[in-house]
Amino acid sequence: MGKKSSSNSTSLSVFNPKYYFKKPQQLVLVIFGFISLVLLVSDRQNLTRDHQEEVLRLNEELAQLKLQLEDFNVKVQWSAGLDSADISKDDDDDDPVSVERREKVKEAMLHAWTSYEKYAWGHDELQPQTKNGVDSFGGLGATLVDSLDTLFIMGLHEQFQRAKEWVANSLDFNKDYEASVFETTIRVVGGLLSTYDLSGDKIFLEKAKDIADRLLPAWNSPSGIPYNRINLARGGAHNFGWTGGNSILADSGTEQLEFIALSQRTKDPKYQEKVEKVVKELQKTFPADGLLPIYINPRSGTAAYSTITFGAMGDSFYEYLLKVWIQGNKTEAVKHYREMWETSMKGLQSLVRKTTPSSFTYICEKNGNFLSDKMDELACFAPGMLALGSKGYGSGEAEEVLSLAEEVLIKK
Repeated sequence: MGKKSSSNSTSLSVFNPKYYFKKPQQLVLVIFGFISLVLLVSDRQNLTRDHQEEVLRLNEELAQLKLQLEDFNVKVQWSAGLDSADISKDDDDDDPVSVERREKVKEAMLHAWTSYEKYAWGHDELQPQTKNGVDSFGGLGATLVDSLDTLFIMGLHEQFQRAKEWVANSLDFNKDYEASVFETTIRVVGGLLSTYDLSGDKIFLEKAKDIADRLLPAWNSPSGIPYNRINLARGGAHNFGWTGGNSILADSGTEQLEFIALSQRTKDPKYQEKVEKVVKELQKTFPADGLLPIYINPRSGTAAYSTITFGAMGDSFYEYLLKVWIQGNKTEAVKHYREMWETSMKGLQSLVRKTTPSSFTYICEKNGNFLSDKMDELACFAPGMLALGSKGYGSGEAEEVLSLAEEVLIKK
């Protein structure tokens, strides 16, 4: 009985703190064991988190490798002298109607391009009636640069080579010209990057980097919302006077695709960081219906009272939210773009109305709490955007969104 009592006493004493002060060696062992346990649990948590981050990184790298493989395949076929009909030939490409339509499109391109070469070579635009070339974009060869990828895809080798030589020898961005950041990005930066992706010729990437570096100071506002105009030779970014000093929504939210692509190809993150900051800034005060006014204050980053529209000055902001999500391979890193876009599409549905008595579906504009029965021609991109974005919904919602796209496009 005595031994049993002594044993119980010893067992219970290990839970008494005074026990360890009498036996410091055992106290050290207990502390060491506790620290080891904490470190073990912490290491496992860190390993799990590191593993998740590594899986995400590898998935993104895999997606990029797939895109590079597709680009490589196209470049190999180009170097073998194949035209676009060979590059993208599917089983149904022998359909006589499809073949005829494709050739008619190619004929139209050749007609327009031949006239541009003859009457406006190197200028931004051809005026077809007077047969004069004009430089409405500062003399950056906007038509030529924006047509490079089309020439390549159509297999118009001679025309492409002449255009490439002009880019290499004559395209100069050091111009004392107040350029639209938006227009220059989508036409010149985008045109050069897409041609680089198709051809692999570094001259196009070098030129894209040159013009992008000249545009980049436009994002140096207090909020990161870009100013919409900049002098290509001297800098000095600013906004149009008629906006009251505000930046335009579409002009500020329609550079993400091009600048993210440029960062990916140059391995320089500065371009992507600038344009992604814009979306993060807008996300801070993103409205519940996802509908932003067309004017954004570049100092505060907040919306200024103005029209809400899917037409001019609003349109492509919504388009790019969706397309950046697609460009980013729909990964977690670009999930917020898709979420913002879906929120905006709910807002779009609140603007849908029908004409009376013809019952045509259209998308209103909004001023404060009042709807305006106006849908300009630039809003006509919306059905295509809805159709493209429908694939990201579940089956039920996808059908509703696709039905709305069809209704706005063609149905009564």
